[in-house]
Amino acid sequence: MKISALWIVAVAVTFSHSSLAATGDDAKCALPDHLQREVAQRYPGSHIVAISDLGNDDKALFAKEHGDACPGVSRVDFYGNGQPTLAISLVSNSEKKAILIAAHQVSDSWIVTQIDTADSAIPVVWNDNPGEYTDVYGKKKIHAARPVIVWCAYESWAILYAWTGSRVSKIWISD
Repeated sequence: MKISALWIVAVAVTFSHSSLAATGDDAKCALPDHLQREVAQRYPGSHIVAISDLGNDDKALFAKEHGDACPGVSRVDFYGNGQPTLAISLVSNSEKKAILIAAHQVSDSWIVTQIDTADSAIPVVWNDNPGEYTDVYGKKKIHAARPVIVWCAYESWAILYAWTGSRVSKIWISD
């Protein structure tokens, strides 16, 4: 009886974490084990945007701009301190909701911060260089001293996020 109960718990834990695990062509989207467990616990029923989630046109656009990179994970020195930071685009398996998070490694642990959410989209994520960026309407500017995060649902919208030293600032760069 004890062995059956332990086996059921082991299977349940394995399946609860498997929604973030990547296989095959999407293996490049895998997170470090500790971070994968943290994200799976905080965002159950979600998975990292993988190339297999994208339609053919979006796959072609992403490949043209970013080669064989993972569309759901981007390494970026977002906070400007040289510590590993991953921008991660998640999609809910059931709600059709997207979530952008930043996972920042500090010592041996990860600080996971939700940056934004979107409905009914499969957005990809990448980073860009520091610099001055203007929103799509020409009304708002961001001068980013550090690399920025771009979250984009192709043919729909793109948002740029910059760390100001105390908070995340954002502008729409495509609408």
